[in-house]
Amino acid sequence: MHIAKGIEMLEISVQIMGGSDTIYPTLLWDEDIAVLVDTGYPGLLENFKAAFKEASVHWSKLHTVVITHQDLDHIGSLPSLLTDCSSKLEVLAHEIEKPYIQGDKMLLKHTPEALAAAEAMIPPHVPEDWRRAFLSVLSSPPKGRVDNTIKDGEWLPFAGGITVIHTPGHSPGHLSLYHHESQTLIAADALTVIDGELHGPDRKATPDMQTALLSLSKFADFEIKNVICYHGGLYQGDVNQRIAKLASVVK
Repeated sequence: MHIAKGIEMLEISVQIMGGSDTIYPTLLWDEDIAVLVDTGYPGLLENFKAAFKEASVHWSKLHTVVITHQDLDHIGSLPSLLTDCSSKLEVLAHEIEKPYIQGDKMLLKHTPEALAAAEAMIPPHVPEDWRRAFLSVLSSPPKGRVDNTIKDGEWLPFAGGITVIHTPGHSPGHLSLYHHESQTLIAADALTVIDGELHGPDRKATPDMQTALLSLSKFADFEIKNVICYHGGLYQGDVNQRIAKLASVVK
C-alpha cells in the first residue's frame, strides 16, 4: 500500500502453524537507494522481490535493511537477502539486538519452555516433515549480520530523513522509526492494529509490558499522521491522542 512519496507498506501473507499470518514490513526509497524495514519469516525472499516490483521499486536499489528487533518474524529472511544482494547490503540494528541477530546468543524468547509450548501448539494435521522443519528453525534460528548499530534519536538520511526511536519492552533493543516527510511512525511491534483500532503491543509476545507501555510516551515528540504496525497494518486518524491514551495506562 502506497503511503506517501518514498514510503510503501508491504503486505506479505504466509502459511504458518497450520494457518496464515500477514505481516507489514515497510519499504522506503529515494532517487538513489531503497531501505527495507524488517525481513519477515524465513523463506520470503521471492515474496519481497514481488512486493518491490508491485511498489515499482527495482530490487537492485535495495541498499539498507533496518532490523527493528530480534524476533524470528523480523529476522527470518535476512540471511537469504544477504546472500542474494551480496556485500552491498548494509544491515542496521540496535546494539542490544546485534548478538541475537548474528546468532552469538539464542533469541531471548526461544527458551526451552517456549519451544516446548510451540511444539504442543502445532495442529495434529500438520505433516511430520513440516513439523520437523518448523521446530528446527525455532531451535536453530537464522543468523544474519549487523554492519552498524543505531541508537535512540539518531537521524538516518534516507527517503527524506528518518529518526530512530528506541522503544524497549517488546524486546530490550526494540526500535521504531519516524519518517519525517510523510509523518509516518513505523512502530514495528511497539503498537498493533486489531479490527481497525490502534492498540499497544501484544501482551503474549511482550516480556516487559510495563517498559513497553512507557516507551509509547516517546512518540509524543512527533506529529504522527500514519502508523504502520508490523502486525495489523496501517492506522490513521487521531494518532497522537490515541497513543497518549494507550501510554496513560502505565501505573
